Amino acid sequence: MDEILLQTLDDRRLSRSERRVLTALFAEHADDRDDLLFFRHRAFEIARQRARGADDRQLISWLEEVIKALAAASDPALQAPRLAEAHFSPGDRCLRRIVSLVGHARRTAEICVFTITDDRITRALLEAHRRGVALRIITDDDKLYDRGSDIEQLAGAGVPVRLDCSEHHMHHKFAVFDRELLVTGSYNWTRSAADHNEENIVVSNDTRLVQAFGDTFERLWSAFG
Repeated sequence: MDEILLQTLDDRRLSRSERRVLTALFAEHADDRDDLLFFRHRAFEIARQRARGADDRQLISWLEEVIKALAAASDPALQAPRLAEAHFSPGDRCLRRIVSLVGHARRTAEICVFTITDDRITRALLEAHRRGVALRIITDDDKLYDRGSDIEQLAGAGVPVRLDCSEHHMHHKFAVFDRELLVTGSYNWTRSAADHNEENIVVSNDTRLVQAFGDTFERLWSAFG
């Protein structure tokens, strides 16, 4: 599939004959939603790789999100299955789900949490950063100096971090992955939350919730800049 897409991209235009070839190929997979979503993802990924600069890559990412919205509105077969999960601690269910979400992030992870001291989550974040996921972290300034805080380690690795720098607490605990998945709840990203506390997280791909939390992240990111 990548070879075919790259061939059609050589002259940066899609001819009628190339369009017919792609249409025929896609038609062979019309009944497999996962295949179609994968082909779409590869097309945008190849376009990002061929982009000349950061602005071009951002434009392509914007276009991909628009196409997703159009596809979801016009073709139920391309809509992502609704996701609604609840996990509780003590125990490792919340921890494992957060680590899994970080591990499966492809493009972006916008994290807005009161504190991060659990090294297992920090390792997953650093690995995501190394593989090219665009991480951004907002956290509380007072918690930066807590024993075991991993914020300075993350910032030192090149992860952009912003602090609230006020007398009040930045007490949110949520993250948005790839502008598609939300995790939120009472759960602090700490070992004590996993080992001892009665906590919870909710995971959802509801577009209204993802949008609302994504907008809140952007507002706070600007406010704390």
